[in-house]
Amino acid sequence: MRVLPPLVLVLFLALAAGCARAPAEQRLRDTIAAMETAIEANQVNDFLDGVSSEFTGNGGQYDRRSLHALLRAMALRHQRVSVVLGPLDITMHEGGRASVRVDVVATGSAGGLLPEAGRRFRIDSGWREEDGDWRCISATWNE
Repeated sequence: MRVLPPLVLVLFLALAAGCARAPAEQRLRDTIAAMETAIEANQVNDFLDGVSSEFTGNGGQYDRRSLHALLRAMALRHQRVSVVLGPLDITMHEGGRASVRVDVVATGSAGGLLPEAGRRFRIDSGWREEDGDWRCISATWNE
């Protein structure tokens, strides 16, 4: 039997650790960060990758389609959108579910240096893992 040289063994273990799946909470944080990046780039469809087909917002006032329309209108109205998330308050639940509470400041401009519109929101959202990816299934925010 041949023994692997220590350097090869260390490299193998490092590669194996790099391939390990990130913990659920970190993957959720990564999903939210990707959604923030997408909305700032006016990539509404990329943002919606993080939204479940069963999404419901503000007590049934929004579904995924109407959320898409709301975000498209925002993207058309504002050439530049900036989103600043406060600290994420994440509670992990059994069965691949989580809840997230966050304060958000969103601003938009039609191209000038200074924002022309801005709002502060508190968003309470519910999440679940769907096929290994986190998706927002519900959200409540003040309008």
